[in-house]
Amino acid sequence: MQPIHLPTLGARYWSALCLASIFGANMGDLFARNLGLGHVAGLPFLAVALAIVIVVERFDRFQHEIYYWIAIIIVRTAATNFADFAAGDLKLPRVWVMAGLTVLLVAALWLTWQFAWRRLANKTDNVLRADFGYWICMFIAGTLGTVIGDFCSHNLRLDDAGAAVALSPIVVVLLLVGWWGALRLLPFYWLTVVAIRAAGTAVGDLFSGRNMLGLPMSTAVTGILFVVLLLVWKESGTSQRPAVANS
Repeated sequence: MQPIHLPTLGARYWSALCLASIFGANMGDLFARNLGLGHVAGLPFLAVALAIVIVVERFDRFQHEIYYWIAIIIVRTAATNFADFAAGDLKLPRVWVMAGLTVLLVAALWLTWQFAWRRLANKTDNVLRADFGYWICMFIAGTLGTVIGDFCSHNLRLDDAGAAVALSPIVVVLLLVGWWGALRLLPFYWLTVVAIRAAGTAVGDLFSGRNMLGLPMSTAVTGILFVVLLLVWKESGTSQRPAVANS
């Protein structure tokens, strides 16, 4: 994506990513259940939607973040469905799925760094690298985070509330530590993304439960909160911009 369409990596960005994770988790379940697409049938539609966003973005010369955040929601929605397909429909052990996705994420990051990001590190170190490799890594990280969230809720028998309580402080700690410089490191940036996805899965499932808001209402509420945050909280010129996510 063009630099003019990318957000600044500061408190606003991470707050929006947390809400996007919850909203995307609900969107994935809404696609699969309420729209009757299941965990697989909706993936081609999401892939086409992401492709359209990326293509249209190339021709837009106005400065805004719409394309980036739409892509984040699309990828998060797809990751939710793919995780549920792997650990749910295929009934693969979540431990093995998490292990496989971790290896896959590390490999994807290493390959993308070697063949794309490293040669640009000293040229464009103030914007997110929202390129093809970045979205592949974001999809894998989202899938891994979803499985981790479900593992804590179901396999560890914490239920959604317990998992949300257990995982959310981890995100807070990572962000606090990262704010002092660790977010400039490639592994720490993506570790934080995975943690946000895991906590977002638990929180999203908690809010969408029958005893809470229910799936349609939870999706609407979290989506509205996500949009409102982006509209009300304007970018700050002093925000921290880790070099690890540059394009």
